[in-house]
Amino acid sequence: MAGRLAGKMAVVVGAGQTPGETIGNGRATAILFAREGASVLCVDRVLASAEETVAMIVDEGGIASAFQADVTDEAQVQAIVAAAKERLGRIDILHNNVGIGRGDRSITQLEESDFERIIDVNLKGMWLTIKHALPVMREQGGGGSIVNISSMAAVAASNLVAYGISKAGVNKLTRITAAANTGHMIRCNCIMPGLMDTPMAVGGRAATQGRPTDEIRAVRDAQVPLGRKMGTAWDVAYAALFLASDEAKFVTGAILPVDGGMSAGVG
Repeated sequence: MAGRLAGKMAVVVGAGQTPGETIGNGRATAILFAREGASVLCVDRVLASAEETVAMIVDEGGIASAFQADVTDEAQVQAIVAAAKERLGRIDILHNNVGIGRGDRSITQLEESDFERIIDVNLKGMWLTIKHALPVMREQGGGGSIVNISSMAAVAASNLVAYGISKAGVNKLTRITAAANTGHMIRCNCIMPGLMDTPMAVGGRAATQGRPTDEIRAVRDAQVPLGRKMGTAWDVAYAALFLASDEAKFVTGAILPVDGGMSAGVG
C-alpha cells in the first residue's frame, strides 16, 4: 500500500547514523516515512549525517530537510519544534530514535558521568522532545502520533545498568504520555528492538572490542530465536510506519517488541 503517510508532517529525531556497512534505525525510518508520502524533518546531533539521510530521500523524489540539535539541551529541542513549525507547518508524527550505550558497565563498575550521560541522552532527551512537541500537536488539532524507540534491554536481564534503566524509563514515559493525551487524539507508542544488524550495534561493538564485525554478527545472530539471524533497521522502520500511520489509529500505549521472538522467553 503506497502513501500510508500521505500529507503527514514528520519529525524524525536521530535520523542520521553511525557510519557503517548497514543502515541504522533512524535513517531507515526517515527514508520509509518519506517513501510513504510524509514530509520529513531529519534531526541529528551530527548535521552531516542528517544531510546524508536527506540526500537519500531527495534522490528518491521525497521531501526532507536536515536540522542539527542535541536533544539533551532544552533550548535546542525547542529549536527543533520551531523549525518543524516553520518548515512543515505542523507536526503530525514525532519519532524519537536517539539512543547511546557507550561507557555502560555493571553496577559496581559504572562511572557516574557515564550513567548521567546515558540517562540524559536516552530518557531525558525523549522527554524533552515530547514536552515541546505536544503543545503544538494539541493546538493544531487532528491528533497525532509519537513513536519512541526503546530496547529489549528494558525488560531483559543485563549487566549494563544505565542503558537498561533508561530504556525501561522510555517504556514508562510512553505509557504516561499515551494516557495523558487520549483526549487530544494524540497516540504514543513504543518499539522495543531486539538484536539488530545496525552500524552502531555491530560495527560499534567490533570497534570497542577490537573484534571483526563478522565475528560480532555471528555471535549476535546465534542468540535470535527466529531464524538465528538478527533483524535489520527496516524491521524497526516498518513497525514505526504502522504505529505512525492511521492504520494504528486505535493503538496507544503499546510496547511493541521487534525482536525475533527474544521477548517471548522473558518473564
